[in-house]
Amino acid sequence: MEQIAKMSQNLGITHCRNKDFRWGERTYVMGIINLTPDSFSGDGLGGDVATALSQAKRFQEEGADIIDVGGESTRPGATQVSANEELRRVIPVLERLSAEISLPISIDTYKSEVARQALEAGANMLNDVWGLKQDLKLAKLAAEKSVPLILMHNQQGTSYQQFIPEVMASLKQSLKLALDWGVAWENLIIDPGIGFGKTLEHNLEILRCMEEFKTLGRPILLGTSRKSLIGRVLNLPPQERIEGTAATVAIGIAKGADIVRVHDVAQMVRICRMSDAIIRGTHQPGLPQHHNHEV
Repeated sequence: MEQIAKMSQNLGITHCRNKDFRWGERTYVMGIINLTPDSFSGDGLGGDVATALSQAKRFQEEGADIIDVGGESTRPGATQVSANEELRRVIPVLERLSAEISLPISIDTYKSEVARQALEAGANMLNDVWGLKQDLKLAKLAAEKSVPLILMHNQQGTSYQQFIPEVMASLKQSLKLALDWGVAWENLIIDPGIGFGKTLEHNLEILRCMEEFKTLGRPILLGTSRKSLIGRVLNLPPQERIEGTAATVAIGIAKGADIVRVHDVAQMVRICRMSDAIIRGTHQPGLPQHHNHEV
């Protein structure tokens, strides 16, 4: 743990494919490609390679920085799929995406065998929703391939004695496991895990207290897009949660988020750029300009 404390002074630069992530300069946007038939958000594409490619290209044009590809639903009550089924869904898509888009591609999996074949097929980043608690070989793989690794907090059930301290302790343990296996400090990203083993009140508390996670010394990924905390607060179905998502993204950036994982890329890129201009004092040119007279 002392190693983490010493390293937490500088987030550094994370290199991934052809991109340098310079943490703190701006917020990066990760666009979600769900290759499941049972996504909670209603955007699951199954194994439709052509549609996935079209969506990824659109995300790239809309300003996404990373494409996140997943082949197993993580919605509450979802049926676990085999590694073979997950591979059947993701590999053809990864092969096409890596050949036809220039963005870094993340594979959303907690299975090391899926991750290994995904990297061979063109993925450049690992996104582990179990933070190495299900398959420690993911750390070995990330170290061997020198790729970024996202470590998310996740647990079965919603029972906590001291919620934020316990989430932070779990993330710190995931970081230590990764470091012990040789993953470079600059390649580690943390995710407090909105929705995974947490109640509505827990999720809202994470958003209120996100600054505390900055003490772990790594970039923070925030994944609130269309999730049930928004549905419960606003009483809306997933497809009508864009404004609620926007609120969580803007507040998340103000509280320290470095990456936001989203379904609605075009809208959230605008939210990020406006929030960055206010919070970080940075302006990113490149969005279509509409010249109106201001009064």
